[in-house]
Amino acid sequence: MNSLYYPAFVNLKGKRCAVVGGGKVAERKVLSLLRSGARVKVISPAITRTLEKQKSKGGIEHIEREYRKGDLKGIFLAVAATSDVRVNARISHDAPCLVNVADRPEQANFIVPSLVKRGPLTIAVSTSGASPAAAKAIRKELEVIYGKGFGLFLGFLKGLRTRAVKEITDKTIRESFLKGVASEECFAVLREKGLREAKKMIMKRMRHAKAESQK
Repeated sequence: MNSLYYPAFVNLKGKRCAVVGGGKVAERKVLSLLRSGARVKVISPAITRTLEKQKSKGGIEHIEREYRKGDLKGIFLAVAATSDVRVNARISHDAPCLVNVADRPEQANFIVPSLVKRGPLTIAVSTSGASPAAAKAIRKELEVIYGKGFGLFLGFLKGLRTRAVKEITDKTIRESFLKGVASEECFAVLREKGLREAKKMIMKRMRHAKAESQK
């Protein structure tokens, strides 16, 4: 029976995380954790060239040996990414924290979903282990629906929101304006006509909202 996972986005900034393993799978896990602001310890006799570079510039701590019980003390999140299924199972058993086991979701207490990232937007896709292939296919569909321009659009909306708070003094008009610029209509213009046209339409609406609030 597949687990029904509780969806969550975890803030790892400054958190101590451990990755056991030093191959390509471990490398991907480490780089993802570093992008999230985690402090990463890698436990493995050998590590990839990319991880060596991270180590040389102080990006990661490297424990140059096999995993031992007690290595996960004080760790917030651990990843078992060795090539030995028995070692990975041991790590899962020992872990007093969040633990992910590469390719063995049944041994983990959390899984990493298939992700679509567009600037500040992150869309996570999970089938709760029913079909990783389906999750990947759905992710690819979402990558088309939410193209790269969408991240730039969200960056624009972030700055626009700050500006709207200052310039549209009437709260009701401001809230209506902000809801409108995050509408399906605006998304359609973005997809069909591009970022420039979407911005033009939104700025026209903003000038109108600003004028209305000053009446």
